[in-house]
This record gives sequence, structure tokens and C-alpha cells, in this order.
Amino acid sequence: MKTKILKIPSPLQLILATALFAAAGASGAATAFEKTSSLAGTTLVMNGSGTRYKAIFKVYDMAMYLPATAKTPEAVLALPGPKRLSFVAQRKVTGTDLGLAFMRGLKDNNPPELMRKHIPATTRLIDIFSGKSFVDEGHTFAMEFVPGKGTQFFIQGEPQGQPIDDAEFFQMILRIWLGNDPVDMRLKESLLGG
Repeated sequence: MKTKILKIPSPLQLILATALFAAAGASGAATAFEKTSSLAGTTLVMNGSGTRYKAIFKVYDMAMYLPATAKTPEAVLALPGPKRLSFVAQRKVTGTDLGLAFMRGLKDNNPPELMRKHIPATTRLIDIFSGKSFVDEGHTFAMEFVPGKGTQFFIQGEPQGQPIDDAEFFQMILRIWLGNDPVDMRLKESLLGG
């Protein structure tokens, strides 16, 4: 009969396990986002908010504002009218890393033919964030869609160039968080009011 030896976890293993357990239960954002917002003369309601995690590290808090509440990705995508995604960085991230992460999210959640069709818009998204050395902890950024005007990106409240006049592109952006392979499943659930 073999004797089993009980292996006691190291202090580092205990700390990591505790952090993972705490992160697994966390879904809501630490940032106190406003419950409503105004965009292009329309009052938007916060549909949900949450935190994007990479492993056990908080990357950003995020809130999704819509003209009316929606509980499924399909309902969000079908909603007409303006929409806003608001973010608050929870750690210092290079602009390039953030831009490339958005690009991966786009690629993972949109068909290749849509990605090819929107190469100029996706390149612009990467350029906007890559043009910033860092997005520091506490910095804000946003993505807004206004029908007839397009998608506008903001960093620290400042518009980044001209809007991208393409409604389909904002749908692609929404799929980064609401698609079949979202960047963070808990964040997806939180944005949908879960």
C-alpha cells in the first residue's frame, strides 16, 4: 500500500488561489458610472457595467449605455439609436497593447469577410490607441455611435479624429464584448444586466 503525502501549498500559491477566488466572484465595476447619459439629444440608460480581467488583473471598468435596456446580444445589436461604451482604466496599459487587444476581440467575434470590408476602420482603431504611449490608471476612454454621424472614439474626453461613418463597424465593436467569444465572459454577463 502506497502512502500518500499531503502537499501543503506555499504562501504564494495560497495568495494566488485567494486572488483567483476573489476575482471569480467579482462581476460589477468598481467605478461608479452614471445611471444615465445623454448623446445626440437622446437619454441613454446604463444597461450594465463590469470589469475586464486579464488573468487575475483588472484592466478596465466598462459601462454600456443604450436607448433602452436589452438583455441579449441580439437585442443590443438590433436597438436603433445612439449607443455609448465608457471605460476607466484600472491599470497602466500601453496604447499599442490596448489597440491590439481590441483588434483580437474584433477578429474573434466577426466573420473574416466583415473584417476585410472594414480594414480602414479597424486600422484606425489600432492607430488611435497605438498613438498613445500609455493609458494610465484612472484615464477614461469611450466609443460612441450616433446614427448618421458614425463611430467616434474619445480618450480623456477628447475626440480622436473624425467619426467613422459606418453603422456596421459599431456593431462589430459591440461584439468584442457581446460576441460568441467575448474578451471576458463575466463582463459580457454584467453588460447585459446579469
